[in-house]
Amino acid sequence: MGKNKKNRYIIIGLFVLVSISVIISLFCGAASVTITDIIKLLKGGELTKAGRIMLYVRLPRVAGAVIAGMGLAASGAIIQIILNNPLAGPNIIGVNAGAGFFVVLCGVMFPTAYSVLPFAAFIGAFLTVMLVYYIGKKTGASKITLVLSGVAINSFLNGATDAIYTLNEESLLASNAFKIGGLSAININVLKTAGIVVFLVVFLLMFFYNELEVFSLGEETAHTLGLPVGYYRFFFLLLAAIAAGASVSFSGLLGFIGLLVPHIARRIAGEEVRDYLLASILLGALILTICDTISRTLFAPYEIPVGIILSLLGAPFFLWILFRSRGK
Repeated sequence: MGKNKKNRYIIIGLFVLVSISVIISLFCGAASVTITDIIKLLKGGELTKAGRIMLYVRLPRVAGAVIAGMGLAASGAIIQIILNNPLAGPNIIGVNAGAGFFVVLCGVMFPTAYSVLPFAAFIGAFLTVMLVYYIGKKTGASKITLVLSGVAINSFLNGATDAIYTLNEESLLASNAFKIGGLSAININVLKTAGIVVFLVVFLLMFFYNELEVFSLGEETAHTLGLPVGYYRFFFLLLAAIAAGASVSFSGLLGFIGLLVPHIARRIAGEEVRDYLLASILLGALILTICDTISRTLFAPYEIPVGIILSLLGAPFFLWILFRSRGK
């Protein structure tokens, strides 16, 4: 079987798995929802308790898991290609923290401007990723040093976010939920804006994947092949920041999706950028949907924030990558 045909089957298989996980997640939870309830909801009859749970709780939450998983995974894949660093991910190098800082700042200054949050998150994410890239270029840093720079920026931004929460007592109760990351209280207005943004990023990635393929060969090779490196570097980092920022704006600081997923995608789909990106995007949606389903059913009616599940899975994975990358 040819490689392209094999990858095509992998992508189709992942799409089917995402669809199955979404259906299962819609019917899982502390409250029971049956097929009959769904049929009544679709017919437009009287809205039952189960129908309200499905319409106002389950659907936004599952949609949020799919959108955030896609956005964070796409951001991580782009950052790893552009920075040529397998340890780079939106949560590791401070991109998520930058987005989160601007979201919190915007939320305190404009508490009812929900539709603005994705744009505030984008600004924070973009400024952070450009700062990390600038440090790397100026210092000629190794892969590990670049990650350590990102960790320092991440720590600073988390401290600044904590300071805002501390000084603003009304938002203090929400601070832990946002920092851990979760999908239990999604604002539908933010989700709509973020969903449009993430799908737009995915569309642009599929349109410009050839340029990203050339970029994956290294900046010197890309320049030799005639690619305007500076322009496309800025463009792709812009897309990574937009995707991460849109996801963080409603899901909080979810960790390790942007780091873990691209590695798994590379192993199952190979290095060809188009297949690698599609696999990353679908895997991100799949893993976050599964983790969110586990988080709210494992100890139902109580639930664990999905960010905790991701951290328990992602931290050992990051250490494994770190040991594999030593000396490189």
